Amino acid sequence: MRLATIRRHGREEAALVLAQGILPIAAINAWQRLMWPEDVLSLIVGGHVGRLNAWYRSGGREKCEALTGDILPPGTVQFGPLYRHPRKIWGIGLNYVAHAADLAEKAPNEEPASFMKPDTTIIGMGDEILIPLQSEKTTGEAELGVIMGCACKDVAEADWLGAVAGFTTILDMTAEDILRKNPRYLTRSKSFDTFFSFGPVLVTPDEVPDVMSLKVATVINGRIHAQNTVSHMTFPPPYLVAFHSRVMPWLPGDILSTGTPQAVPLGDGDVVECWIDGFEPLRNPVRDLKTRAS
Repeated sequence: MRLATIRRHGREEAALVLAQGILPIAAINAWQRLMWPEDVLSLIVGGHVGRLNAWYRSGGREKCEALTGDILPPGTVQFGPLYRHPRKIWGIGLNYVAHAADLAEKAPNEEPASFMKPDTTIIGMGDEILIPLQSEKTTGEAELGVIMGCACKDVAEADWLGAVAGFTTILDMTAEDILRKNPRYLTRSKSFDTFFSFGPVLVTPDEVPDVMSLKVATVINGRIHAQNTVSHMTFPPPYLVAFHSRVMPWLPGDILSTGTPQAVPLGDGDVVECWIDGFEPLRNPVRDLKTRAS
């Protein structure tokens, strides 16, 4: 099952992504007399994603596909971020050796290089990434996102998928010149407005046969800048979920951004994308506030 958030009638609402197009959860509720929450975060926090997926896989999909009058053609839909207020966002730095070379740093090999981001950084598909006035070199980083589906602590690596609601595409931005001044500036360099784009689609684990074989690519202006496979991460998703659950509890809707194959410098007018095998691409235009200052 694939969930998205769409912008419609002045609000952001949850929808299913079908082969024919996009079907708002509100339309399913009205037609089937159901009461699913109509925003993605409430679906996750309430533990409804698994139940909705079970319904979808046991005849619900055919019912949805029959609602032809309510299915929106993909080209007519504006996507938002999957949601705007997770309790926390964990990011992982330098999780591929090639990315560490970008920053002339040694890749961590004992424990992950973790950082956190505020929800004020969040944007969605098609929203502008704003290069801040304080930065002369901002980079974009395509990443696989893991969306947590339940409250849990001290998760065993073998049980990690049981705690996951789904996966998504992410673009994580860094004011690299600020970071290079001093590694203690990491939080500031990662926390400017528009520095975290995620979505447009949450893909449930049953739709991803092998997470480790997924290929992640950072794409700039239609050209692949760098790509790598999840299996080449220093710290793969099962380890990251388990490791961070020993630091603090995971809560439903928390986001884990697992690291990039390589960052790409961003300039005014660029379009940066995250491509992951089998996922809808995430795409954002770039505007440099210094270049277009009013």
